[in-house]
Amino acid sequence: MMYFVGFFLVCLVISMIGVASNPSAYFGAGSLVVGAGMGCGVLVMMGCSFVSIVLLLIYLGGMLVVFAYSVALSSDMFPETPGSGTVGYSFSGYVLFVVVLMVINGKEGLVSLGVEGVDSYGLSMIRVDLGGVSLLYYLGGGNLLICGWALLLTLFVVLELTRGLVRGGLRAV
Repeated sequence: MMYFVGFFLVCLVISMIGVASNPSAYFGAGSLVVGAGMGCGVLVMMGCSFVSIVLLLIYLGGMLVVFAYSVALSSDMFPETPGSGTVGYSFSGYVLFVVVLMVINGKEGLVSLGVEGVDSYGLSMIRVDLGGVSLLYYLGGGNLLICGWALLLTLFVVLELTRGLVRGGLRAV
């Protein structure tokens, strides 16, 4: 199982490097989708299946809709592909940076995986992620409202920035 977690973590780091190194929104979105899937895979392997599915549904269902709107409104006639020179140099620089961080941290690598999936108290078993969700709504309700408001504001800001000089609902592409 630890091999699967290591595989998911390596794929997650590579996809996040792909997001950071691609100046084109099209290819960055593909890397972002793969990164979200790999992050959810890491959470599933560590026993947090409920948090993983909520993350996948909210992230891919909500934030990528904003991305789809902004890509549809942007006009990138010749996007840079992942195989082009500048993207390749940028990608290799980020990979080198990650390798240097792993060498500096030594045996622990980038992440220590000390998360337990299930706590047992006598005869009852409580899943850690379900207990965290109830605490999130109990103690963090105000923070959830602030985060929802910030996401709505981000939607309007992104749409305003990608609209450009064209005013109105219809425009020639």
